[in-house]
Amino acid sequence: MISLALYFFFRPFPGRTNILLLGAAGGDYIAADLTDTVMFVSLDHQTGKVLVLSLPRDIWIPALRTKLNAVYHYRELIGTKETVSEMLGQPVGYGLLINFNLFTRVVDALGRVEVEVVRSFDDYQYPIPGKENDLCDGDPEFQCRYEHIHFEAGKQIMDGETALKYVRSRFAEGEEGTDFARSERQQRLLLAIKNRILSRRVLSSPRKIIRLIKVVLASIETDIPREKYDDLLKLALRFRSKNLQMVVLDEDYLITPPPSQEKYDGQWVLIPKSGDWQEVHEYIKSLLSVI
Repeated sequence: MISLALYFFFRPFPGRTNILLLGAAGGDYIAADLTDTVMFVSLDHQTGKVLVLSLPRDIWIPALRTKLNAVYHYRELIGTKETVSEMLGQPVGYGLLINFNLFTRVVDALGRVEVEVVRSFDDYQYPIPGKENDLCDGDPEFQCRYEHIHFEAGKQIMDGETALKYVRSRFAEGEEGTDFARSERQQRLLLAIKNRILSRRVLSSPRKIIRLIKVVLASIETDIPREKYDDLLKLALRFRSKNLQMVVLDEDYLITPPPSQEKYDGQWVLIPKSGDWQEVHEYIKSLLSVI
């Protein structure tokens, strides 16, 4: 009887669910509603396979004359879903906005995570919260507003504060200073969190799970209806690492055009290499066809 109940709970159901995952600083940060994390997540109900596609924050959105990370500020969750759907040529069923501080609380609730740092890097301009308007005793470079952070390559055990610095660093020297590298770091942290959640130590601790659920529910905005929670939980419980594909929309499909006040308000932006989004549409279709 129990086996039959488990079969009906875990059996696949048809279709695919696409979710837009957004991460914003929130709280008292300057520009707290800019979504510096933008991820398209597609879950195949039959196979349990998952695609996570990171979209660089600096993609130019001509209709709004702004970058992708500011769309939520102007059009909220529903408008951001529509914008990403048009870019990728895929429907976006649900949206999920996460406060960046959630990363800190989730990691601490899990008791730290192990993150694979691909390249060592230094960032000498990591902003110190609350120091944004400090005059630094007349220092013309305002050095007191920033701290130096350093990460060594290899597997690193991170607490919540360290993990947040790892994913938010924007001015790292070398390759890690790009928007693409930042997107990859965000993916690696999510992977580390996923691995920790699915570890025996966490799954066997109801106390940790309950604490984690409370932390998450207190820090998200979503339009996922409650009646869909059970279906998404079933998908989550069927998840296996081998079924996860993580991709960044990068220089293969995006370019940085010459600065233009007329076209891009003088901003550093990213646009489709082919001139429109059709090539990206075909790329997304090809990704989804194999998951």
